[in-house]
Amino acid sequence: MTPRGALGILVALGLVLAAGPARAVAVRVVDAATGRGIADATVVLGGSVLAMDGMGRVDLGDRPGRLFVRAPGYRAGAFAAGQLPPGEALPLVPFTPRALYLSSYGVGSATLRGAVLALIRDAGLNAVVVDIKGDRGLIPYPSAVALAGTIGARTMTTIPDLAALVVMLHARGLYAIARIVVFRDLPLAAGRPDLAVRQADGAPFRDRQGMAWADPFQPAVRAYNIDIAVEAARAGFDEIQFDYVRFPDGPERLRFLAPATQASRLAAISGFLAEARGRLLPYNVYLAADIFGYVCWNLDDTGIGQRLAELAPQVDYLSPMLYPSGFLFGIPGYHDPVGHPYDIVYRSLDMARRRLGISPLRFRPWLQAFRDYAFDRRVFGPAEIAAQIRAATDFGSNGWMLWNPRNVYDAAALGQAPSLP
Repeated sequence: MTPRGALGILVALGLVLAAGPARAVAVRVVDAATGRGIADATVVLGGSVLAMDGMGRVDLGDRPGRLFVRAPGYRAGAFAAGQLPPGEALPLVPFTPRALYLSSYGVGSATLRGAVLALIRDAGLNAVVVDIKGDRGLIPYPSAVALAGTIGARTMTTIPDLAALVVMLHARGLYAIARIVVFRDLPLAAGRPDLAVRQADGAPFRDRQGMAWADPFQPAVRAYNIDIAVEAARAGFDEIQFDYVRFPDGPERLRFLAPATQASRLAAISGFLAEARGRLLPYNVYLAADIFGYVCWNLDDTGIGQRLAELAPQVDYLSPMLYPSGFLFGIPGYHDPVGHPYDIVYRSLDMARRRLGISPLRFRPWLQAFRDYAFDRRVFGPAEIAAQIRAATDFGSNGWMLWNPRNVYDAAALGQAPSLP
């Protein structure tokens, strides 16, 4: 009997039922503490971002799968889409990271790592930033990215097992941030000269610290860094943070794959972040970009491809480096930045927020926990560090991160800082 004949018999017997409408589910993302809708959440199902209305409602249709939900100021959440009833509330737990930084070397030192983790515990902090591709371009864990091995980026191992490190941090209740230094990359530039930034005469470029840079226009450079970010996401990090996501200073004097105009620089940096965001969608991980402090104030791209309007749509968090020592020319009304750490931090964040018109929760600044190098060489001790933390707290940023390249922090400074829930 043919299929058509069998269907005719079933129709005759009244055994074929009219197909009903597909099951459609609309759910609502809410604050777990207040029950209010979260309108700026990112909801991902099947690798696609779903549209959301102003009340936090999103239509899942009838698609099954793992539903990933995140929003600035909250822990990310995951839900089984096929098991959600219509109207279900998807709660996200508010969370404000207060982090210390551990370099590739620091995380491998039992002394430094132990001291930082003990201080985090004793001071009531809840997050740590770990280099997984550091300032010299070295990758301190057994990466499966083939290019890392061929260019000599795997010359040291301070993290024998990346996933085990994350498990240990999570067991301590810590939010784990993976820092990736992107375009400042000596091993990549040296191992693949075809991908390196060059001087106008064709000679290899070195910056003031003697470091080489990889060309942000090169697709292979971008893919290499995103592959590393994907490894970090797979290992379970809560957030990927890109640093040196910019062009080197003075790009008009250098040679790249394409002419380095302001428009092309902006497109290259925002395009890289957009590519990374797309590749990271399946991992429910937050994405952040470190930016120069003056980017909060400048209307151009600061000559490096960073401008607020292009950066903000591509990341969950903007992390301006608001070190008073970095504001060599001060800010309006403040010509002695190291003498006014509170004002430098607060006014810079407020300027950026007003320019973008976005929530303060979209910002998490880097704060200075090291000796001044640009003005009077003062030690940034308890008073200066606590003032910066108060500024970030008063502004309402999604927490803060302390930077000390030696990974040595002042317990007294943290004792003076305002506490957060």
